[in-house]
Amino acid sequence: MRFNIQFRGKEYKVEIREEEKEVKIKIGDKEFSFEREKRQSKGFSFEKRDFSKKEILAPISGIISEIFIKEGEVVEKGQKVLTLSAMKMENEIISEWRGMVKKIYVKKGDAVKKDDKLVLLE
Repeated sequence: MRFNIQFRGKEYKVEIREEEKEVKIKIGDKEFSFEREKRQSKGFSFEKRDFSKKEILAPISGIISEIFIKEGEVVEKGQKVLTLSAMKMENEIISEWRGMVKKIYVKKGDAVKKDDKLVLLE
């Protein structure tokens, strides 16, 4: 997941990568690694997913301050789709995929929580 944040007038590029044993967060040119919590498996579970649909989720809680796309539009990978305000910072939400905007779940001024659905691409 990639996005830009503004903090005290400076803009930072943030990248979060989840790997098998750790999560890596890169802010600008600095990278931080966090070990994943080990969990005991109690069996298997399978989730049916439709990989033709791609959902953009809120990376953090905040308020939708700007929406740059419309339903029916084609969005390119890396395109800014909306801005999320959190803790006095504007966070650009960037699409990780190319696709048509099927549904926009939010509107300007909406409060969202981490992992809330923002946009559905198809």
